[in-house]
Amino acid sequence: MAGRDEQDARQMRLVAIVIAVTMLIWIAIQAVGKEYDWAGRWAYLADLAAIGAFVWSLIVTWRIWRRRNA
Repeated sequence: MAGRDEQDARQMRLVAIVIAVTMLIWIAIQAVGKEYDWAGRWAYLADLAAIGAFVWSLIVTWRIWRRRNA
C-alpha cells in the first residue's frame, strides 16, 4: 500500500506542476498576443491547449481520488 501512496503523491505533484505551468504559459501567451496584436485565432488555440491540460489534470486527480476511496 505504501508504494501506491508514493505513486499517487508523485502523480499529484505532476498534476500541480502541470496546472501551474499551464497557467503561467497561458497568461504569457495572452500578454504577448495582445502586445503584438496577434489574430484572435491564436488566443483561441492557446485557450484550447490550456483547457486540454486542465482536463487532463482533472481526470488524473479524479482517478487518484477514486483509487483512494475504493
